[in-house]
Amino acid sequence: MLFMHRGPFVFEYQNRAAWFHALFGSGILIRSNKDTPWIKPRVRIYTDYKSPYAFVANKRLFELEDAHGVELEWLPYTLRIPEFMGTVEERTPHFWRKVRYSYMDARRHANAQGLTMKGPRRIYDAFYSSAGMLFAQRHGLFRPYHDTVFRRFWSHDLEIDELSDISGVIASIGGSAEEFEAYVHGPARAEHDRIIDEAEALGVFGVPTMVFNGELFWGGDRIDMLIERIRIRNRSQRRWAAATGRDEATGLVISA
Repeated sequence: MLFMHRGPFVFEYQNRAAWFHALFGSGILIRSNKDTPWIKPRVRIYTDYKSPYAFVANKRLFELEDAHGVELEWLPYTLRIPEFMGTVEERTPHFWRKVRYSYMDARRHANAQGLTMKGPRRIYDAFYSSAGMLFAQRHGLFRPYHDTVFRRFWSHDLEIDELSDISGVIASIGGSAEEFEAYVHGPARAEHDRIIDEAEALGVFGVPTMVFNGELFWGGDRIDMLIERIRIRNRSQRRWAAATGRDEATGLVISA
């Protein structure tokens, strides 16, 4: 049994087809092998655990799944700080004013979400934490890993460039530290570097970066623009399906 609210009224429908007929008004239904009436659009997100702005963007990004029906694909983009910021000796007073402001601004966002954000104690190579993300995804542990690493790193309770620390996180959420370390010493570096190369070929240079339909959105302040693109895509898909009898994204035949 399915229900639909329209103003003060609640309408009851016997099956999915009747519900979609009422919802879209045209009587069309996208059918797949699993009777899934809609294929979720995918948003790819590049992130790095040592980025304060990536940390504070997490909440809104995860909300996209429920609020806008998208599938999120998380990938590491491990920032190489000296490459784009130069050595400490090369940094100017102007640079340090910008850094101080950036952390102050990120901390405001963190405080609004009830998050702890302490300034990083040094420059980190986040490869181990990025490899941990890939390992956790393969073992169905991504969300607890992701949340734990961000929270503990920004609380000064985790060193993301220490293999033993990341192995400890993997073990604490139910994974195998031994298998993770074998992955790190095996294919992890090549896989990690391939992901970085692919990201840069797309134009990625910082985090968080969201990629949707080939378009890049850098920073948490671009999430609203991303949402608008998702809405436009969904409206376009519905119009295209109604006009052609096929789903725009998948080519699935639509039957009346």
